Amino acid sequence: MTMDKIAIIDFGSQYTMLIARRIRELNVYSIILSPYDRKLKKILQSHDVKGIILSGGPKSVYDKGSPKIDKEIFNLSKPILGICYGQQLIAHVLGGKVSKSEKREYGFAAFKIKRKSKLFEGVPSEFQVWMSHGDYVDKIPDGFVITGYTENTPFASIENHKLKIYGVQFHPEVYHTKYGKKIISNFLFKIVKAKKDWKLKDFIKEKIEEIRERVKNEHVFLALSGGVDSSVLAFLLEKAIPENFHPIFVDTGLLKEGEKERVRRIFKGFKNLLIIEAEKEFLNALRGITDPEEKRRIIGNIFFRVFEREARRISRSKKEKIGFLAQGTLYPDLIESKSYKGPSSKIKTHHNVGGVPDKHPFILLEPFKELFKDEVRKIGKKLGVPDEIIKRHPFPGPGMAVRILGEITDKKLKIIKKADKIVEEEIKKAGFYDRLWQAFPVLLPVKSVGVMGDERTYEYVIAIRAVESVDGMTADWAELPYDLLDRIARRIIGEIKGVNRVVYDITSKPPGTIEWE
Repeated sequence: MTMDKIAIIDFGSQYTMLIARRIRELNVYSIILSPYDRKLKKILQSHDVKGIILSGGPKSVYDKGSPKIDKEIFNLSKPILGICYGQQLIAHVLGGKVSKSEKREYGFAAFKIKRKSKLFEGVPSEFQVWMSHGDYVDKIPDGFVITGYTENTPFASIENHKLKIYGVQFHPEVYHTKYGKKIISNFLFKIVKAKKDWKLKDFIKEKIEEIRERVKNEHVFLALSGGVDSSVLAFLLEKAIPENFHPIFVDTGLLKEGEKERVRRIFKGFKNLLIIEAEKEFLNALRGITDPEEKRRIIGNIFFRVFEREARRISRSKKEKIGFLAQGTLYPDLIESKSYKGPSSKIKTHHNVGGVPDKHPFILLEPFKELFKDEVRKIGKKLGVPDEIIKRHPFPGPGMAVRILGEITDKKLKIIKKADKIVEEEIKKAGFYDRLWQAFPVLLPVKSVGVMGDERTYEYVIAIRAVESVDGMTADWAELPYDLLDRIARRIIGEIKGVNRVVYDITSKPPGTIEWE
């Protein structure tokens, strides 16, 4: 089936996949390309590609070695939208000027429309946008006009209507931009005139066929954590290759209370389910380790060591070679861990991404690596995955290792697991669980003075983190009721020995990440 495609050229923005996702939400197919792809021009010339979007990025267009684009791209007679770095690149390549800002514009800004434009049809003359840039367009190229501005950015949007080239300095793809989805919709349907012929059910069908074709008769070992991503992937693999995959659950000792029993109950019908007790192996390796990146690296390496050991054992018993390792890796995991399709900055290593050893016997299988959490939930719904899994909050692969800041000890693990259980119980009891993206405790590497039973105490501090989000790429701290926070704090301090203070984290993402480590 031939579909209209929007090509997104990734210059390393943390939000590139959000652009792709907004386009998919509008039922148009999108592909992400790198500016360094040798076949870029040929791909863009394809009749299936109806429009082009240039993403943001962390570099400056005038810096040596910054990602550029062939000027001939602008002569393909295909509509182009440049976002942030993308707009600056349009100006830079076509004869305008980009300069360094005296004051970086970061966060919310009031955008005002200066001139009528198809890009802004159906939106108010002034609305809130999300800015994140240290450079700005100082001079627009010949043939371009200014269509919008903010207090600090006089050329916040520009266009050449005749050439169908548009640029915005703000990020319409993030939810913080009030009418961002409408702007992207205007580009797709009023300017590109793309057809709505992409649906999530097409993705499921496409991936099942792709998995069958790629795997053939080899075995697939699934890293089953019990969370949303790997669990939905288990159901997908069962549908695609029911006889050839082995879901493997590893008890690391860093999981939620009762997690092993829960996995055994939900997946008891899976023929090849294997539960591995590896608590001592993980905890011994983490003794004395305080650096969060080192923790993630160690956990990732041990996961692979365990999988390799079990895969070899299973393969020997079946007299077959080691096959594929399937992981429920999502796009946010990839973009935060390393440059995926463009030169993005590394934020943190995820155990199933940055922890992958350079040499291992597996062929990686990651069907969800270009999806977001909410999309995986929708796929799970279509596959018949129980709501108990679909509605579950995200839980980090390294588990409690990244919710204990500093060294991991048996005492700290007991504290954080009990605190986690209390937070989840109270959030659910108050009816907030399904409204939140995540809610969890973090054990801080500090102690505070307190008074309990008329005696001085010097105990640990727990921070509560609760956020609202749609896709995990951006998030706002949740304004939970005071009485709910009070109940959580009282229970943690009253029921957990070793804690005498509870604080609440009111940082959004960005600038913070959702997890603390």
